Amino acid sequence: MSSRIVDLSLPLDDNRGRAPWWARNRVKRQSHRAGAFAIRLLFGLSKKYLQTGAGWANDEIRLSTHGTTHVDAPWHYAPTSEGKQAKTIDQVPLEWCFGPGVVLDMRHKRWDEAASVEDVQAALEKIGHRLSPGEIVLIQTGNDRYHGTREYYNRGPGVSAAATRWILDQGVRLTGIDAWGWDAPLAVQARRAKEMGRRDLFWEAHYVGVQREYCHMERLANLDQLPPTGFTVYAFPLKVKGGSAGPARVVAMVE
Repeated sequence: MSSRIVDLSLPLDDNRGRAPWWARNRVKRQSHRAGAFAIRLLFGLSKKYLQTGAGWANDEIRLSTHGTTHVDAPWHYAPTSEGKQAKTIDQVPLEWCFGPGVVLDMRHKRWDEAASVEDVQAALEKIGHRLSPGEIVLIQTGNDRYHGTREYYNRGPGVSAAATRWILDQGVRLTGIDAWGWDAPLAVQARRAKEMGRRDLFWEAHYVGVQREYCHMERLANLDQLPPTGFTVYAFPLKVKGGSAGPARVVAMVE
């Protein structure tokens, strides 16, 4: 039986000028010429002692844990989860980070909407699948096509709090989405919260993590290259000590 690997991760690159100020990455390139200069400073070797006349390349990264494809830890949502201290990303069990995947197509939703319980159930019925404990649910919005533009950070759709709870009720521990965030656009949620005078609308799906311990992935890509089922997701985050999230190279193995 042959398999193929689908990369579900966005490239890690400099995103200053597009991303929100609190979640920006800075990537500074150091050329082979700079590497040769470093070798000369460190070891007193001029380029005539180097096989190619050039040294090593290097990259200096200033990275937000939420600045590219990543796994959010329960600590991101709140200090506590299920009545105890929330797990940071280095405390998340690795067993949560891989498992059978399921793609739910939400590309019909408006950019400012959140998928409901009924939307999730209808998507499952369409593919003839019933969720099982340990599966990883991936929400396809098609928003990865906007990556690299300002629009990417201001669009949804996302997933509602009720739909998030329903998915977790099926035994799911890890979810993911190919949009910037798991919730509907934050500006839309903020406006509705102020208009309605309510405190349960902004960041509603994230706050589900206070009562239910779970992780989700944001900023996935290429979900259109996956079948609805029949693949395994691998999403191992960087082990950031005390971190609210960990950048991850998320891939799917399709049987």
